[in-house]
Amino acid sequence: YLKRVAAERRLAAGIAAGEDEDIQLTNEEVGEETELSDERYEFLKAHEQFVLTVTEYGYGKRSSSYDFRLTGRGGKGIRATDVSKVAEIGRLVATFPVGNDDQIMLVSDGGTVIRVPVNGIRFASRATKGVTIFNTADGEKVVSVERISEPQSDEEAEESVEGDATLDTGTEDVGPDNNAE
Repeated sequence: YLKRVAAERRLAAGIAAGEDEDIQLTNEEVGEETELSDERYEFLKAHEQFVLTVTEYGYGKRSSSYDFRLTGRGGKGIRATDVSKVAEIGRLVATFPVGNDDQIMLVSDGGTVIRVPVNGIRFASRATKGVTIFNTADGEKVVSVERISEPQSDEEAEESVEGDATLDTGTEDVGPDNNAE
């Protein structure tokens, strides 16, 4: 599945970049040797999730969740970045699932904050360096990354409020003006 998707992404990137070369999907690239049916491929593609990985020096990438194997009891873990380049990219700061419409906010220890759309971050396999998301200054590091989902439209918000039942937890609001004695 991953070979076929990677070949399709390369094909789409070649067309989007305006290259005139004929890019053909070969049987080796598509992964015909696994005999993945078109129905199964479409199912996997529809249910594919992506993991965003960000490092201290602002490098990041999106990887398919299918790249991360399940480990059993006593497993040693799975590399999420190229560990041979830790001096260049820094240590791992955050890894979490993202959607194509999400955005991320990065904060550095120098107080710099930027907001980046996730769909602008390149797909890469899990054991690669990634691309520069945040150009940090010398001695500056990314210390926090947060996912920001797109806000709901007014119609969607009204529908969710109408559908929600109010839950009484039995607690009262205790604040500076409402002191419980």
